[in-house]
Amino acid sequence: MTRLLLQTLAAFVGGALLLGLLLFLPAGTFNYWQAWVFIVVFMITMSVFGVYFSITDPALVERRKHAGPAAEQSMLQKIVITILFVGLAALPVLSALDHRFGWSQVPWPVSWIGDALLVLSFIMFYFVFRVNSYGASNIQVEQDQKVISTGPYAFVRHPMYDGSIVMVLSIPLALGSWWALVLLIIIMAMLVIRILDEEKVLAKDLPGYIEYGQKVRYRLVPYLW
Repeated sequence: MTRLLLQTLAAFVGGALLLGLLLFLPAGTFNYWQAWVFIVVFMITMSVFGVYFSITDPALVERRKHAGPAAEQSMLQKIVITILFVGLAALPVLSALDHRFGWSQVPWPVSWIGDALLVLSFIMFYFVFRVNSYGASNIQVEQDQKVISTGPYAFVRHPMYDGSIVMVLSIPLALGSWWALVLLIIIMAMLVIRILDEEKVLAKDLPGYIEYGQKVRYRLVPYLW
């Protein structure tokens, strides 16, 4: 547990440095208060989240460590994840460029709303992972894995992606950029492709998933999709 906890904290430090590069380098200045607030909120929330699950559910954290194109089994998902990673990295970069060149005039309360949405996304992840220890970063079905139908899974089939969408939406708002919201079109399209392909895998390899899908009809938003 100690090793995993140290690895988790080291990953957070590395993540903070990378996030700083993606923000302040294209911004061309450290005088970017939205970026500073975003980094602080993100790192505090993520650290609390990561430490909590490293202690209470280390198996989940180990599963979450296997992420990226190389962790995916199908070529389609490798492509989708690659595009998603590029899109996610582009969000802070485009937001920082927006700040540098003054393309957007975003009222300061919008940035605080974005930070609040960021915290909300982690709260959503908490309720997902509290009931689903098999919430891996890649698409896979493990030997003893069972269908989860409690917690947020009682309302939608993919609540983890709901949290991801809220997080992605929060980033441009928190960083004060309207233009970076355009990237959400690409990211959302990739998430839809990923969800539809993931359901094929789960229906084939996870016993009871077809029946679960018949009971819980909506993927992301009740009464919509």
